[in-house]
Amino acid sequence: MEYNVADAPMVKILHLSDIHMGSGLSHGRINSNTGMNTRLEDFRDALSHCIDRALSEPVDLVLFGGDAFPDATPPPLVQEAFANQFRRLADAAIPAVLLVGNHDQHAQGQGGASLCIYRTLRVPGVIVGDRLCTHRIATRQQDVQVITLPWLTRSHLLTRPETEGVSLGEIHRLLLERLRVALEGEIRQLDPTLPTILLAHLMVDKARYGAERFLAVGKGFTVPLEFLTRPQFDYVALGHVHSHQVLSQHPPVVYPGSIERVDFSEESETKGYILGEVERGHTQFEFCPLPGRTFRTIECDLATVAEPQATLLQAIAASPIQDAVVRLIYRLRPDQVDAIDSTALHQALAIAHSYTIQPHLTSQLARPRIPELAADIGLNPLEALQTYLAERADLQDLLPDLLAAAEQLLVTEPDPPLTLAEATIHSFPEEEVYQTQLRLL
Repeated sequence: MEYNVADAPMVKILHLSDIHMGSGLSHGRINSNTGMNTRLEDFRDALSHCIDRALSEPVDLVLFGGDAFPDATPPPLVQEAFANQFRRLADAAIPAVLLVGNHDQHAQGQGGASLCIYRTLRVPGVIVGDRLCTHRIATRQQDVQVITLPWLTRSHLLTRPETEGVSLGEIHRLLLERLRVALEGEIRQLDPTLPTILLAHLMVDKARYGAERFLAVGKGFTVPLEFLTRPQFDYVALGHVHSHQVLSQHPPVVYPGSIERVDFSEESETKGYILGEVERGHTQFEFCPLPGRTFRTIECDLATVAEPQATLLQAIAASPIQDAVVRLIYRLRPDQVDAIDSTALHQALAIAHSYTIQPHLTSQLARPRIPELAADIGLNPLEALQTYLAERADLQDLLPDLLAAAEQLLVTEPDPPLTLAEATIHSFPEEEVYQTQLRLL
């Protein structure tokens, strides 16, 4: 649908999403100059790049697609790192819409959302999208209509009696019908002469899943693409999926992806944001990559080689690991264990930003000691947990968050090296791991 609006200027937008400020701290270390975890600095710097671009253009409107933090109760240091960047937009009189994602909400959707503080403080130019609502925003060019659609769960659209004894398929149908009616109500109130943007945090049925598939299981529902490709929308700005994707061109339906890698599941993804120009009936946009921290996996199968140690060192030397987050995964036969010099591996990996070593035995029938878990090697509890988790393939996607929880538990603990036996005694209760998994879900 084309509208001829005489002399209507294009509104320049910057669309970013899924900042997850405070994630992946287990892949970093403490910066002795700042006292801050280096991975927190990575996420802060990525956001700073986005705000720098918004100011240098300058853009007329910034759209944030949700998931500011890993959860709804970020530590003060993390909140400050986030707020300092968006304050720069307020100082420059550039309006911003902060959408509430699934990680920004308290458990079960109760207790509000972490981003609502910006509305309470009445930060100039900042709009918090915590409900389905249409906002008419004045920009330097012209007014823009932004429909905010935050992360919705079953409880947002259906009451408990309505879901009792109802199949999952029927519940999903009811959810979509309620959403369709609510969205139609907002569309009917739109001014057809103004540029209109739908800003939504959701999972579209045509999108490719990434790390987020493990972070929101069972909480939301999948929305058909045709719900979003309405002629009334000039741009559909999405959040939730961490991989940049363009699902439609007419109108543009775009996931910018996250701005920094959270874990190794995003190792090959390019991170960035969207810069675009929107007018009624026409939008053009481009994906702008960000210089994120490199994640690098080095994987070796040593079971068939004559010199496993030399093969490992050669693989490390051939990989660009300077300042990267690295994981070394190698598989070996039980009789090759004594041929591995762990000290030499640590020395070879020292130039990485951070690293983990994950040895795997090819046979489970006989399990002699793995070098990293030798009883005579001193391990602190975190190292022991890292080595244990490296052997648990079913927990690899939860590894960063489990390690982050462990770090918090160890803040008040002394750090003398422990033997394997001592580390086992001080291992974390199953309840702690279970609660961490529940937090992720």
